[in-house]
Amino acid sequence: MPPIPDDALTFPDSDRAFLEPHLPPQHHATRTDSRLPFTTLTFATSLDSSLALSPGTRTVLSGPQSKAMTHYLRSRHDAILIGVGTAVADNPGLNCRIQGVGGYGGDGLQGQPRPIVVDPTARWAFTEDSKIFQLAREDRGRAPYIITGERSPPATQRVILEKHGGKFITLEVMTSESGEHTIDWTGLLRALVREGLHSVMIEGGGSIINSLLEPSFQSLINSVIVTIAPTWLGQGGVVVSPKRRVDAHGAAIPASRLTDVKWYPFGEDVVLCGKIKLS
Repeated sequence: MPPIPDDALTFPDSDRAFLEPHLPPQHHATRTDSRLPFTTLTFATSLDSSLALSPGTRTVLSGPQSKAMTHYLRSRHDAILIGVGTAVADNPGLNCRIQGVGGYGGDGLQGQPRPIVVDPTARWAFTEDSKIFQLAREDRGRAPYIITGERSPPATQRVILEKHGGKFITLEVMTSESGEHTIDWTGLLRALVREGLHSVMIEGGGSIINSLLEPSFQSLINSVIVTIAPTWLGQGGVVVSPKRRVDAHGAAIPASRLTDVKWYPFGEDVVLCGKIKLS
């Protein structure tokens, strides 16, 4: 048996059962529309719906049990997706550390998700020393696929990516006059299926989550799993809050609502699982 690194996490079978109805099938069957992956939206939030104290600030919210749960969720998806802001701020590994997956007692890279980083302008200045590539060299994770709107990403970054088994994937990205980038989530998810990735776990950050919660994209989400930590971060944080909607008379209405909701106490945290109720 391969050696198990010291940072391996355990997540007992008794804690896995409640998650099963909210996860992709074990055999990674695709949706009715086979061009789309099973898409799980998951993140940790404070009591005031904040992901972080401020933009670019690494903020730990999940307790140890919830952290292990997150890594188990990673093992159940083909891919894990974040935005470039999170990549720049956190220097993440984006791997799975559950004992028994590849690199943590298992063979090869079985159970390791493919990291996906949405980087419209290819601004992530990663190097070979970035954590994600160190893990790839140690066979404890996979190199990322980077979704970008740039037709000619930086050659240095391309060399590093391809050397470790990653690559750039160029898609159409719309840019507003204010410089805001708009993602065609349907096109992005279909691109993942073309790469053989039939389930994806979307972890953040705030702009990624809020854009996916736009009414035109909510139907793409199969499952929502949110860890709620017993803390308030205060005003000025990075907040999960979709744009306000109005009805035909101009009155404000809820942006969205979950259905089939289940609440699970988990350590000091609470895990909320559900599906978006489509109008």
